[in-house]
Amino acid sequence: MKFGVVIFPGSNCDHDMIYVLRNILKQEVVELWHKDTDLQEVDFVVLPGGFSYGDYLRSGAIARFSPIMEKVIEFAQKGGYVLGICNGFQVLCEAGLLPGALLHNTSHNFICKNIYLKPANKASLINARLSVEKAYKIPIAHGEGRYFIDEKALAELKSNDQVLFYYCDQEGEISEESNPNGSLENIAGVTNTTKNVFGMMPHPERAADENLGNTDGRYFFESILSAIAVN
Repeated sequence: MKFGVVIFPGSNCDHDMIYVLRNILKQEVVELWHKDTDLQEVDFVVLPGGFSYGDYLRSGAIARFSPIMEKVIEFAQKGGYVLGICNGFQVLCEAGLLPGALLHNTSHNFICKNIYLKPANKASLINARLSVEKAYKIPIAHGEGRYFIDEKALAELKSNDQVLFYYCDQEGEISEESNPNGSLENIAGVTNTTKNVFGMMPHPERAADENLGNTDGRYFFESILSAIAVN
């Protein structure tokens, strides 16, 4: 499978993502510079974490207008797979490819730590092979990660199985105490109505190498690869 990792000025998780996809999962990977207008016939686009354009205005607000994003939007609208992690999730929301918005954490502090999350369902590529009973330990690192969406759209998200993950505790319990940033109903990731665009705040690429002492993140990528192989 051929992955394209988009690199914006300020991206800082691009090479983490490339390393996991290329060296650990043995996939073909190409780097896509933000000024490119050719996706190089990739099968899957990834928007990595970081601080695109210094997070000026709003996180992801400027990156959304990079030349490459016109092609990413076209790709997604034609059914192409797109994953945004942390800043990438913010960019996808700014671009209108995912519903909702990411607001400042309720603490107004940058939060960098391991958290736990659990799949909301098994309805999308990224959670199809995960266990809804398991709490996965994945790092977060963000200042604007509080997911928000209006009440009507939230009801639609839930009825369409568009919620991907919820923040939880180590035992898998979803509670206010296990919510690190104040996200609405502990939502940690969502997908679009056609389930080909995915966004999540936690960083699975930072928990995929045995040398880091945690490989829970690898399951997320293996779910994608396994589900696509079946399809």
